[in-house]
Amino acid sequence: MADNPYSSLPDHRFWRKAVASLPPFALDPIVETPFKISPSDKVATAGSCFAQEIAHRLQQSGYHYYLPEQPPEGMPAQEAQRRNYSMYSCRYGNLYTTTQLLQLIQRAYGDFIPDLDVWKSDDGRIVDPFRPRIEPDGYSSVAEMHGDRARHFAAVRKMIETMDVFVFTFGLTECWRHKSDGAVLQLAPGVAGGDYDPQAYEFWNMSVGDVVRDFLASADLIHARNPNVRMILSVSPVSIIATSEDRHVLVSNSASKAILRAAADEVVRSRANIAREVARCRSWSGKRSSQYGRRFFSIPVSDAMLSTSPPRPRPTPGSSATKRRSKPPETRAIVRADADLTQKGSNS
Repeated sequence: MADNPYSSLPDHRFWRKAVASLPPFALDPIVETPFKISPSDKVATAGSCFAQEIAHRLQQSGYHYYLPEQPPEGMPAQEAQRRNYSMYSCRYGNLYTTTQLLQLIQRAYGDFIPDLDVWKSDDGRIVDPFRPRIEPDGYSSVAEMHGDRARHFAAVRKMIETMDVFVFTFGLTECWRHKSDGAVLQLAPGVAGGDYDPQAYEFWNMSVGDVVRDFLASADLIHARNPNVRMILSVSPVSIIATSEDRHVLVSNSASKAILRAAADEVVRSRANIAREVARCRSWSGKRSSQYGRRFFSIPVSDAMLSTSPPRPRPTPGSSATKRRSKPPETRAIVRADADLTQKGSNS
């Protein structure tokens, strides 16, 4: 038989050998990694709510989850959790889009001051429009909010300049922005503060080019202040809750995830120090769990990227490892995929 370009390729390059002939729990798409994470590396996280699960996995594995924004001294742990400390490395809440990330960095360094400054809640409390749920009870005054925002920006600058690894999860393409200057919001106006005014706000659905452009701009700003930082991207598999496009939500969800995955692939191909983590969706039809329900997502935080984890043998078709029924590896964390995970009005 004549040689062809596929004759000598390894098994993981072929769908039949690497996917179709393996049970779901045995699939492992991580072939190689561009760098390793050591237990002493300061690992910061941001992005959609899915990034929280990566942070939990790192903590459970004994790695250094970096938290530059700490609660005030003496605040009880339960209260700190209620007020969203340690949800991410800094108290920015969910950064669903790459434009949010870019504008956060610009705002932290004083390079972008949005025209929009303050919202009010239904009970008259002050709300930060760019992280409207970060203070569950709102602020008592604009001055209080400004002071907290200044402390937050200082923590963001510290994170950028001192972290060793930055994990960012792409969450959404659909977002809302302020018309006057394009400031992108975390939630639509009126969901957790403010009022929806179509003259002041507009819907924006990002393209692949938009996502790539704003993440690479963010990466360049970060690397300008921290040249040695390594980055890991993932794409949230959590479905959107609603769409502002005039079409079925399933179509919008499929389009959004396809755009984000294509954008992540383009970003990784363009930068040597940015890696792609793979997050894949799985639905289980087994016995219902009273805690989680029946719909699950599995998160492969790759052992291959953690320097102290032993390599896991890759199952081969027909081996006993692929025949026996087994639970997913411990490297997969299970999280609920519903409105409670994303909080009302959040989408991913």
